[in-house]
Amino acid sequence: MSDIFTIGEHDVFIVVDIQNDFCPGGTLAVPHGDEVVPLVNALARRFPHVVLTQDWHPRGHLSFASSHTGSKPYQTIDVAYGRQVLWPDHCVQGTQGAAFRDDLDIPHAELVLRKGYHRAIDSYSAFYENDRRTRTGLSGYLRERGFRRVFLAGLAFDFCVRYSAEDARREGFDVVVIEDACRGIDIDGSMATTRTLFGTTGIRCIASDGIVRAFAPA
Repeated sequence: MSDIFTIGEHDVFIVVDIQNDFCPGGTLAVPHGDEVVPLVNALARRFPHVVLTQDWHPRGHLSFASSHTGSKPYQTIDVAYGRQVLWPDHCVQGTQGAAFRDDLDIPHAELVLRKGYHRAIDSYSAFYENDRRTRTGLSGYLRERGFRRVFLAGLAFDFCVRYSAEDARREGFDVVVIEDACRGIDIDGSMATTRTLFGTTGIRCIASDGIVRAFAPA
């Protein structure tokens, strides 16, 4: 049995990057990424407040292997802000790959936060670009709305979910990751590294059956 969390007005559910390119058939497909969609839809109905994140890269983005002559996807290079994994071109602005999955059904989502639109900085986290200094503005939005606890699910567990969870914790929020509503890429043991990091930083990983709806429907 999972820990039980009763959802209230100070909780927010952040659904991370459920986009076509991160699902089977996409250019950067997370294995079995499409499997999370029905579970995320069901979870979202238990939350009064939901935020969606969306990778939104310009063509020629720094993180694309195609932007670096002689490089291949999944290589790691040094850039101005540190180490950067190079990816296949993905989630290019305005393309079908960047669109949310057609079966993602969360009409009451209150904010769509786009990230990764700075050409020279990648962005895994919903809170900071990968230089760890440039803010997306999400922290201020959540604080102004009075949210105290952040729940996360989506793609990929060991990259965008991980960094969003870390930064939410860094910004002072209580953080819970709903792990069965995530899927990972697992590059060089990144799944195990993520679980270890969560355990040492106070980020809780739970199953979806631990989320209890406690608000009255609108």
